[in-house]
Amino acid sequence: MTSPAAVPRRVRRPDWAGRNYVLLTAAAIVTNVGTHGALIASAFAVLQSGGDGGDVGMVAAARTLPLVLFLLIGGAVADRIPRHHVMVAANALNCLSQGAFALLVLTGDPQLWQMMLLTGLGGAGQAFFNPAAEGMLLSSVSGEQANRAFALFRMAMHGASIGGAALGGALIAAVGPGWVLAVDAVAFAFAGALRAFLDVSHIRPREPGGGMLADLREGWREVAGRPWLWSIVAQFSVVVAVVGAAEAVYGPLVAQDELGGAAPWGLALAAFGVGTVVGAFVMMRWRPRRLLLAGTLCVFPLALPSAALAVPLPVAGLAAVMFVSGVAIEVFGVSWMTALHQEIPEEKFSRVSAYDWFGSVAMLPLATAVAGPVESLVGRREALWGCAALVVVVTAAVLLVPDVRNLTRRTREVAKTDGALAVSADAEGAPGRLG
Repeated sequence: MTSPAAVPRRVRRPDWAGRNYVLLTAAAIVTNVGTHGALIASAFAVLQSGGDGGDVGMVAAARTLPLVLFLLIGGAVADRIPRHHVMVAANALNCLSQGAFALLVLTGDPQLWQMMLLTGLGGAGQAFFNPAAEGMLLSSVSGEQANRAFALFRMAMHGASIGGAALGGALIAAVGPGWVLAVDAVAFAFAGALRAFLDVSHIRPREPGGGMLADLREGWREVAGRPWLWSIVAQFSVVVAVVGAAEAVYGPLVAQDELGGAAPWGLALAAFGVGTVVGAFVMMRWRPRRLLLAGTLCVFPLALPSAALAVPLPVAGLAAVMFVSGVAIEVFGVSWMTALHQEIPEEKFSRVSAYDWFGSVAMLPLATAVAGPVESLVGRREALWGCAALVVVVTAAVLLVPDVRNLTRRTREVAKTDGALAVSADAEGAPGRLG
């Protein structure tokens, strides 16, 4: 007779990790492994075909521009039809575009316009996917445990991103960029198949109403009527732009001229990635009562990498600064997602997410484009100190908004179902929906 101790116990997942959450996390891991390898592979594919740094930049811009142009439409579409349909369709487009890109690289001599076109299709797919995916994730966890769920999701994504970049670099060296692009296409196909099994029965069908413009106006009213929301979106339009310019343009130049080349910069970026994983782990255990106050205070350290590059600090110091900024941005990111989950009506998740994404990335192409001329005009060190100062100034300005300082976590649920958004009761005198 087998003793009870010898019978293996079935691993039980946490109550907050419902079926949708598990599927979304698994699919995100798959796509992040593939995509972060493919980002490196696309650059090497351009160079392998005879292109230069300018051509690499044009291919990257071809991906960003459709992302910016179609984000708001993607958000409206994702709140109008079942979100998992939008996600699967976007994954299918990304699969086909990456597959065609891989085929061109493996079998011929890809032209710059062809690579730009296929990359642009991928960017358009992401413009529809991102708001739908964030809306689906926000609706997949319960209110009380949202902080932990979002932290674990982001930790899994960042871990997959780090692994994908490392694996992609090794595969490019071993078999070439074409096969890495092909792996990414397969990853999109597999992730799309997982997302096809998402359950949206808990999401109320949309009432018949106006058209696309009416949906966009309604989403804008949701953003504009909440000072904490529009002020932080405006803040991050500047923060993402200047941090992106510092890290995409000035960082590699400082590394090449003063730190010894690409390897030290790669080490610094890896330290940032490790910091994001650690930050997400911290947020699985820490649940700050004043969500946005804690998150916004952690935006100040994002000024440190620009300052470190301006000095410049030795490699060890730069890596330490990048690690701290990685931890800090995760504290903000989890707090921000938790605030959206708590305060925004479920039927408007994707539209609000689209405005959030749009505000965050809209100025990035301009910032990276003018980084070179600004350096020529004022000098690289001065430009980097300017980046650091802008992060500090706009973050301090956001703290002047009372709702940012006072938005309080709700801690008591009144309803919970597997995979469904729960209704939370206010606790400890917390305000209701702001705005």
